[in-house]
Amino acid sequence: MSDTAPADWDPRSPKVLDNQIQAYDEMRHRCPVAYSDYLLWSLFRHEDVMRALTDHETFSNGASRHLSIPNAMDPPEHTPYRRIVEKYFTQEHIDEFEPVCRANTEALFDDLPPEGDIEVMSALAQPFAVRNQCAFMGWPDSLREPLRQWIGKNHRATRAGDRQAMSKIALEFDGYISEQLILRREAGEEAPPDATTRLLHEKVEGRWLSDEEIVSIIRNWTVGELGTIAASVGILIHYLAAHPELQEALRQGHENLPEAIDEILRIHAPLISNRRITTRAVTIGGREIPAGERLSVIWASANRDEDVFGDPDEFQPQRNRDNNLLYGAGLHVCPGAPLARLELQVFMETLLAKVRHIELSPDTTPERAQFPASGFASLPVRVQRG
Repeated sequence: MSDTAPADWDPRSPKVLDNQIQAYDEMRHRCPVAYSDYLLWSLFRHEDVMRALTDHETFSNGASRHLSIPNAMDPPEHTPYRRIVEKYFTQEHIDEFEPVCRANTEALFDDLPPEGDIEVMSALAQPFAVRNQCAFMGWPDSLREPLRQWIGKNHRATRAGDRQAMSKIALEFDGYISEQLILRREAGEEAPPDATTRLLHEKVEGRWLSDEEIVSIIRNWTVGELGTIAASVGILIHYLAAHPELQEALRQGHENLPEAIDEILRIHAPLISNRRITTRAVTIGGREIPAGERLSVIWASANRDEDVFGDPDEFQPQRNRDNNLLYGAGLHVCPGAPLARLELQVFMETLLAKVRHIELSPDTTPERAQFPASGFASLPVRVQRG
């Protein structure tokens, strides 16, 4: 381990936390492979991140301290679990969920005032993510608020590096899901045919999934879904409010909406990073990294690399589409991408149809989220309903 490696930066300094995107841009130029006491090694360039994503023999996903299926697994262990997870995000399942997602989204907008100021994260982003996650998994409405609060507690414990608190919070989540599994087992053939019930009937290598494995799979879905979808909604609304010409072009159908969503989220990433661990000594970006070292692939920087995208703030969805790492790359590309894309498209279609104009509030400044979260902690905007 790098016990004696000098720190190249401080990921928890006020300057970094106040504007993560800007700070990572600076690191990409100053020290693209950097060491810190908090994140250990971090990769900022698109080229280096792609290398870590595609060379799983050198950069292992087994960087989690607890069971994490299939995110923290490598082939061949990863392969059968990945096959199970992918079945839940087929086009058939996405099409089946679309009307439910649309109804949830329209209900949220119908509750908005006809005009005036709203706080996006609490009024739209978080409720949107929680409602749709509960609906997709078949969970009761009573879980919405506990899950919303759980995500906040998880982020705070992760940022503080408080492993005792993180373990306690993980057990809290496990309790929510274990209760849902018990209810479905007790219901027997009367259990609802939802995603949670279907997981009880999955086998891996000839045996039933254990409850621990099911909870781990669901935890990965839920953390990714709630945190990044809520962050994505805030980022999308902020960008449209700051770019009224694009807002109107999308409303009039003059831009491809799915491509625009992906490009906005390239410019401002909803997910900051993922972890890897080196299986052998490696030289990357001119730095010597020993075996067994933990590192972070910084999506929020790699997707703004000038060597790949030119001006990182220039809105060029078609030009940047093929190199966009919004949903990752390689063996661990996000299996839930089809669901995320559906949800964000439905949200934006509903926003553009039901809101005539949206702008940043002139009275209150947005508050940026801090690592490990991205986007905004609070986002006041002014809306005019159609």
